[in-house]
Amino acid sequence: MSDWAETTLGKVMTLDINAIEVEPDASYEIVGVLNRGRGLLYRDPILGTGTSYKTLNRIAPGQVVYSRLKAFEGAITVAPATLGSAYASQEFPTFTCSERLLPGYFALLTTMPRFWDTLQNLSTGMGGRRERVKPRDFLTVRVSLPPPGAQQRIVHVMAAVDAHVEALADEISKADAVWWALAAQMTEALDGAETARLDSVADISGGLTRNRKDFEQPDLIEVPYLRVANVLRRHLDLREVATIKTTRAKAEALRLLPGDVLFNEGGDKDKLGRGDVWKGQIENCIHQNHVFRARITSPDFEPRFVSAWGNTFGRWWFETYGTQTTGIASINKATLSRFPVPRVALEVQRAWADRLDSVVAVHEMLSGELADLRLFRSTLLSALVDRETEIPDSYGALLEAVS
Repeated sequence: MSDWAETTLGKVMTLDINAIEVEPDASYEIVGVLNRGRGLLYRDPILGTGTSYKTLNRIAPGQVVYSRLKAFEGAITVAPATLGSAYASQEFPTFTCSERLLPGYFALLTTMPRFWDTLQNLSTGMGGRRERVKPRDFLTVRVSLPPPGAQQRIVHVMAAVDAHVEALADEISKADAVWWALAAQMTEALDGAETARLDSVADISGGLTRNRKDFEQPDLIEVPYLRVANVLRRHLDLREVATIKTTRAKAEALRLLPGDVLFNEGGDKDKLGRGDVWKGQIENCIHQNHVFRARITSPDFEPRFVSAWGNTFGRWWFETYGTQTTGIASINKATLSRFPVPRVALEVQRAWADRLDSVVAVHEMLSGELADLRLFRSTLLSALVDRETEIPDSYGALLEAVS
């Protein structure tokens, strides 16, 4: 396998744009390109009268396509072999691979962070002033090129891994659907039950607000604190928890305790009030002002049930009673205080919480497996491309024999 080569894209693919004139009465299936090599973005069809473009680029199956404007984000992919009629603006140049480069192999390269970094280096400037990646510059990118047989073996092995990734992702989607179906059963079963205001059964507190005067205090300590990004629906993402300096008094007053129910203040409207129960995962952790804490004070209410009700019935309730400004939705303490929680027997609350938690446990187990598998995929692909791991020629012969 000594015939691997280091080459430029310009030697193994050509710019191949099929620009068609837009007909006023024709309909066009429009696509874009997702970032981080995640494939095509399928948009709603448009009529010729609905666009100012005089021409559109037709994208053929197996062609390489990228966004000149968003290439720095890794917005590049290979059109699938099953692609039907598809069009994009002139901002999406297309390329055809030569016989030396299998589209499937190049598609794998577009999923690698190192490739996105290369495209980022081709795109200078910042924000709206960032320069587009020109096709002539794109074709100067250097890649490791195995012979076609080795490319095919890599594509085959990675396809098996990707099939497993897709299957796990599908199982996670099914678990999510089961949770929402169970949530619907709960809200239907408890419809009409007597309710209590949340502030009558819990102490509700906003979190830490940054204050310059705090930094002038002599007793500052640094503590971990939860942000909106950490507080998801029925899940806390604690992989990256920021820290902040505050006074000892505020740190103590805002310290989260096991059983505290967390609610997000704002964001997209469908994310209002989402949250989970704090289980004491991080010692001396507090929360920012955009995350509310409800500490249950009534022995007649189960924190897990209150959180489940906030994530299910509450999704509709907070969307209805939250406020919406330009691009941002929010709830305030007064709105959260009057959130209605069913006043039902503790055993009923715990039964529903247990059922929902069992689905969440499966969801989290599968999500952990998927994260591990994606890490394995990334490691394996890098090892194959860098020739740290090689697939023997006999594997290719086996594929031919069984195909």
